[in-house]
Amino acid sequence: MNAIELRAAISLAIVYVLRMLGLFMVMPVLAILAKDYADYSIILVGIAIGGYGLTQAILQIPMGMLSDRFGRKPIIVAGLVVFCLGSVVAALADSMLMLVVGRLLQGAGAIAGAIMALASDVSRQNQRAKVMAIIGIAIGFSFYLAVLLGPIIASYAGLQGIFMVTAVFAALCVPLVWWLVPNPTQVAPSGDTLPVLSDIGRLFKDSQLARLNLSVCLLHMLITLMFVQLPPLFIQSGVPLNDHWSLYLPVLICSIIGLSVLMGLNRKVSVKALMLVSLALLIAAFVGLLNAQTSLMLAAFLVVFFTGFNYLEANLPALVSTLAPAGKKGSAMGMYASFQFFGAFAGGILSGVLNQYFSAQLVFAVAIAICVVWLLLLLGLKPLGGLKRYSLSLENADTNIDVINQQLTELDGVEDIKLVKEQNVVYLKVNSNEFELARAHKIIGQMH
Repeated sequence: MNAIELRAAISLAIVYVLRMLGLFMVMPVLAILAKDYADYSIILVGIAIGGYGLTQAILQIPMGMLSDRFGRKPIIVAGLVVFCLGSVVAALADSMLMLVVGRLLQGAGAIAGAIMALASDVSRQNQRAKVMAIIGIAIGFSFYLAVLLGPIIASYAGLQGIFMVTAVFAALCVPLVWWLVPNPTQVAPSGDTLPVLSDIGRLFKDSQLARLNLSVCLLHMLITLMFVQLPPLFIQSGVPLNDHWSLYLPVLICSIIGLSVLMGLNRKVSVKALMLVSLALLIAAFVGLLNAQTSLMLAAFLVVFFTGFNYLEANLPALVSTLAPAGKKGSAMGMYASFQFFGAFAGGILSGVLNQYFSAQLVFAVAIAICVVWLLLLLGLKPLGGLKRYSLSLENADTNIDVINQQLTELDGVEDIKLVKEQNVVYLKVNSNEFELARAHKIIGQMH
């Protein structure tokens, strides 16, 4: 990566971390601290924890499209301002209802798609994967950091303190985006970066993508459900809120080690098999949590849960990217993200309703049932080995592009192709075991 790409990757990763901290820091503490509100109910707790997901799911695709029309930075800054406003509303809330409003406003600052599009615009094609990887690592890191920082900040400043810190973080991101993040000098091929509304309906009918979209929806439903239940269980086991971080820290470290073991098996075992193993870990964790009596038992089963969760969270986006039709990765990823955010919202609602009208134990029993249905869903996932994607520029093509399209289509290993004349780009999905990239470059006159 050159200096501009490195600056873009680091600065956008920082923006992502600070924003995600604001969304996640309340998750490990809200179920306890919300009891101070006069209108407290476990249903409102569930909505407050997962509420950001509803507005994210609704707005993240439109916000990405608006960034195409009005520019990446203005839309990102506008989203950060809305997010900051939501954080202030939540911090000043004197009721659970206003807290929910604040969380919904936080989610309305849905800038994930615009950030990824900006990252693509400021990086060269051969370096884009590295830039995205840095941002992806930052996203995962932000969740772990939030789980640790939430109880610590809450012990000193309460729920209001967490939201005020979040508002400050969001405000700091505005000058960071405007002045530190490089201005784009190009527009990355939109088919790889942002959703197109006309593609969404067609992609809904793809049974393989549907399995992955439902998978991420259920995964985030389960993690939100978990954090509605977990803090009270720690309290019941005798661990005060300000010490919860000391349980989360070893749990997260051990689960990362578990993730490393699963990732190490990728070359020997199929991704589908490892996904089924991860789901089995989630089932085992919920069975254990259903019967756990001590903080040590809770921590042990959380290690099992997060090991499975981490693997699925890390691999599902890559599978969606691989399966998406040529030229439609942006649409596929946008739809995937919407399912992800909606899952967080649904998990909060489900957990709150089951707690309010039935019992906390039933929540884990329902989680087990969800995992079993999910496992059956994944059994129908087809093998994915060998698929790769390329976006090749036609700017220097010295032959009629219709001829190029025909010649590329006839190359060995080409699974899917989409040529967009307006963008001077051709999108390819290929079987890497048969496809020769050098031959594709030669056809479009890019050999040097």
